[in-house]
Amino acid sequence: MANFDEKSEIIPCNTPWGKWLQTVEDVFVEVLVPEGTKCKEISINIQTKTIKVVVSGKELFSGDLYKAVHADEAVWTLEDKKLIRICLPKVHSTAGNCWKSLLKSQYEADPSTFDQMEQKLTLEKFQNENPGFDFSGASITGNYHDGGPKLG
Repeated sequence: MANFDEKSEIIPCNTPWGKWLQTVEDVFVEVLVPEGTKCKEISINIQTKTIKVVVSGKELFSGDLYKAVHADEAVWTLEDKKLIRICLPKVHSTAGNCWKSLLKSQYEADPSTFDQMEQKLTLEKFQNENPGFDFSGASITGNYHDGGPKLG
């Protein structure tokens, strides 16, 4: 699992319990929990199309994921007894697979945040397809839906 801080400028979507963010290949979830929380107090159930996060008997969130994930490859960690990090590998890892929300009908990115997410995933796709080029300072303009600009 990549260190989230190493991913340059990933666009987060804030939630009442933390935030979620994504790359072409993964969705990352960061859940703030009370300081001193222990692993045995955490129950995280990840299925291909659903997730449920419970801490100290209190459900923080649950529901149908926006799209399918490889549940058997998903991992979570508790850091400093106050932050849960969850990595959900996407089943379809293409720039066109930009999630609009973490769960169906919940935790949706606002239009501006979603546009930034799509642009970042498009740049990441270009970088993956062209490893000899540096796209770190690049910016893209246009209408980004389904992983690329729409040309008129």
